Amino acid sequence: MSSSFSVVASYPPELLYAICSSVYSSALPAPRSSLDPLFVADYGAPTALPSSLPSGNWPEPLARQTLASLCLVNKAFYEAAKPWLWKRVEIRLPRSWLAFLEMVVEQDASDDDEAKVTEKVSATISQATSQVLATSSSLQDEETVKRLNESVIASLSSAPPSSAIPPELLSPPASRDPSPARLRARAKSPGRWRLMRAIGNALQDAMTSNSPGVYVPTPIDPRPGRHIEHLDFNHFRTIGMRRSGVEGASSRFVTSERLEQVLKEMPKLLAFGATEYMDGALTLPVLTDLLFRGKHVQRLGRTRSGLPGPVSSEISEDDWERRQECLALQALDFCGCVSAVFVDALSHFVESYLGGDIEAQEDRRGRRHNPTDTVSFPEVRRLGLRGTTSLPATLITPFVLAFPHLTHLDLSGTRCGPELLFALGNSSTLNLKSLALSRIPSLTGASVESLLVYGRATAQLTELSLYGDMTFPSPLSEAELRNVVVSAPCFRSGKLEYLDISSAPLTAEILKVFPAQPALRSLGLSHIPDLALADVSTFVLKNAPGLEVLTLVSTSQDLTGNGLARRIPLFLHQHIITPLCTPPFQFSLTGTEPPMLPPTRLRVVELSLPALTALGNGSGSWRVIRSKGGRGWYVDTASGWCAAREDAVGASANKPGLRRDLEENHPLRFELNRLADANGNVGSGIGWHGRKMEILHGQGMQGREDGLYGAVSFAYHN
Repeated sequence: MSSSFSVVASYPPELLYAICSSVYSSALPAPRSSLDPLFVADYGAPTALPSSLPSGNWPEPLARQTLASLCLVNKAFYEAAKPWLWKRVEIRLPRSWLAFLEMVVEQDASDDDEAKVTEKVSATISQATSQVLATSSSLQDEETVKRLNESVIASLSSAPPSSAIPPELLSPPASRDPSPARLRARAKSPGRWRLMRAIGNALQDAMTSNSPGVYVPTPIDPRPGRHIEHLDFNHFRTIGMRRSGVEGASSRFVTSERLEQVLKEMPKLLAFGATEYMDGALTLPVLTDLLFRGKHVQRLGRTRSGLPGPVSSEISEDDWERRQECLALQALDFCGCVSAVFVDALSHFVESYLGGDIEAQEDRRGRRHNPTDTVSFPEVRRLGLRGTTSLPATLITPFVLAFPHLTHLDLSGTRCGPELLFALGNSSTLNLKSLALSRIPSLTGASVESLLVYGRATAQLTELSLYGDMTFPSPLSEAELRNVVVSAPCFRSGKLEYLDISSAPLTAEILKVFPAQPALRSLGLSHIPDLALADVSTFVLKNAPGLEVLTLVSTSQDLTGNGLARRIPLFLHQHIITPLCTPPFQFSLTGTEPPMLPPTRLRVVELSLPALTALGNGSGSWRVIRSKGGRGWYVDTASGWCAAREDAVGASANKPGLRRDLEENHPLRFELNRLADANGNVGSGIGWHGRKMEILHGQGMQGREDGLYGAVSFAYHN
């Protein structure tokens, strides 16, 4: 075993780093989703197809455990795997949050404990010096180490008064002369980013003067926060910890102070996801630290008079300088955040930085006026506000318009008004790829029509959700819907992959003029009781043969149960399953002709609970699979995307792609049957046709999520 460790240690660091990079990349979501749940089992390496088996990516816990095991091999593998192990962090339990906080945030000594602050600064200097000396074998004697330490301290002591390290912290307290100034105001410990930069500059100066030509590496920050690019609380829960209501309110785990400390230690943070279980920590300092990051901060930071400078005096110069060293955020998800703390913080944020009362700056069409006194965040590409029902339209409108280059926007379940859609349509910088406007009661059909038909921002849409139900129906009238279908560039382009127009006044006449959608994979046609199944079948057959998932919840009188319940399976198979999912009849005397395929790719149909109950155990390979909540699907368990397998039998089985003839013992069919037998006792990420946009990875409406985000996407009816 020791010989194998020595061989691994002899490998170049670049090779070990590439190995760890491959392990991390294997858990990233596939570029094209398979629409199916991720089955966690040993079914081979990830594939490039939108495959269900083997999956397009490894489970994230498996990749994390692999990286953690590599850290235990030896020091070389530890240095290579550590950045990838900390790149993505998901907070799951309160105790894991506290452990994460302890590892990322250095518990600085208080201002009164000057001895401990001095000890921390001295230890950092010694550690940085050792890293520099380790690069040269000729600089290992004690005299050289001592001389270099003295040179660094002298260089830091002679720095200007605005230096990152106060001079009184560079010598032990016992050796200092009493000073009235020091007694009046004790020196505070500088931030780690400023401390490491100051020590690095001092080391560079000392080495250049003593040993010219010697390579001086950048001092390494021992804390792992510098590696984190993804932080979310999707799986965070405090339920079941046997805490009283008073304890839950007075002693919270995720507080604003703790979250702000964590964010200050993450200069490379690119994606942040919040939930209703920790939205009480989303205060104004947290929001400003999330959004005011990157090189563009100082350029956009202007006072009301237009002069360069910080936007608000509440943000210190030290924070502005630190944030300029950070990368700008790219994805922000506030799904379900409704607390009064979050609403109050966003209200102050809009008032302080985004121009205050938006109604005074906009006309009826949503055109903004006098934008010079506001700021924007051009680096943010994906924004999710689903379920933020406590935010009024006067806050949502200016906040969303502050992101001029969005590609993914989820406004489902909010109180945004038509003025926001008019403003989005007038934008010349937006280029939306995914847009969700489901269940928004205050929208008007004219605003939706204007955005989709005349707005440049939606011309390249590939995913659109206008989902509505009987409680919050679609705002579109029949004439407006017809104009959208016929004239909207995103419909005419034929590039839509996800579309949900549930509860819209869709008729057979509109379906006849519907443009062909060859790329459509998931279609929502729920809550349209007057639409006939035969018209739906004809549309899918002629206009969307690549469709895989179709929702028909409370659609058509044949499926609503108004008649005899036992007739529901008959109508469903007669109008949907047989004409769309069954291969045409084939007769051959020789038997050498290849089998014919069904006319479409349809394999999943979502139905209402009464319809699913009427289907019972299904028919043949079609089974009923229920979610953890109230949704359910009628699924062809013999169909699915599969990569080629070495143990497959027959020529057709070896062909990668969508298969409609899976064997009884095929692993994918086994997993789907297992979900059907579970009768709803499944994970929160099980389901099809998600209703929440995946924000953090940019997978959009076809992305796969679990935890609380997965429950919102697949389990709940609304």
